[in-house]
Amino acid sequence: MTDQLPLTRIPAEPARAEAIRAAVRSALLPLGSGFELGRLDHAEAFFKLVGDPAVNDPIATLPRPITLETCRGFIKDRIAAKARGEGLLILMVGDGGRIVGYQDIAVWPEWSAAALGGAIHPDAQGSGRGRAGARRAFDWIFETLGVDLICETASLDNIRSRKIMEGAGFSYRGEIDLALPGGGARRSRYWELTRPEWIAFRDAHPVGPKASAGAIRG
Repeated sequence: MTDQLPLTRIPAEPARAEAIRAAVRSALLPLGSGFELGRLDHAEAFFKLVGDPAVNDPIATLPRPITLETCRGFIKDRIAAKARGEGLLILMVGDGGRIVGYQDIAVWPEWSAAALGGAIHPDAQGSGRGRAGARRAFDWIFETLGVDLICETASLDNIRSRKIMEGAGFSYRGEIDLALPGGGARRSRYWELTRPEWIAFRDAHPVGPKASAGAIRG
């Protein structure tokens, strides 16, 4: 994830930043069947998911070109980020080891902030699952990782992500030129959500049982 983010930067106390790093490093996924931390042996199945233009086109953080080798590198980078306490790659694994979705969580402990990216296969979209899962994921990031801010970006034509942000209480902050991993930039919409804003929104708009680490966006 680009070091441009977050736009709002309130330095965390050193002890708070280290607590966030520790939470990321030790994060467990009591998610039940089907959710796993990304491993290198997932690379082929991950490539089959994100190699689909319907999946990868809106996502700025994926490597280009998307090949099996660059997918291995992407997973390796996320494993290293977890070891530093700066990120998590969570995969939704279906029947036969097929990966049907993923969550790419970037964390900036020094700013007590995080961002949630990812995708779900088109077969599973359009049912409301993505919106409800995203809300549970935001709750998990605030409660389990302990950050105070979540920021999000989406391409100008990404209506689905815009609806997710609007449906989770995010504040729209305008457009930015988001740096791409392979160079260049993409004009993107940008949103932020603070912990107090999320708590107020969540309590006013319940979607079911209180979220746990098992509920991540699809």
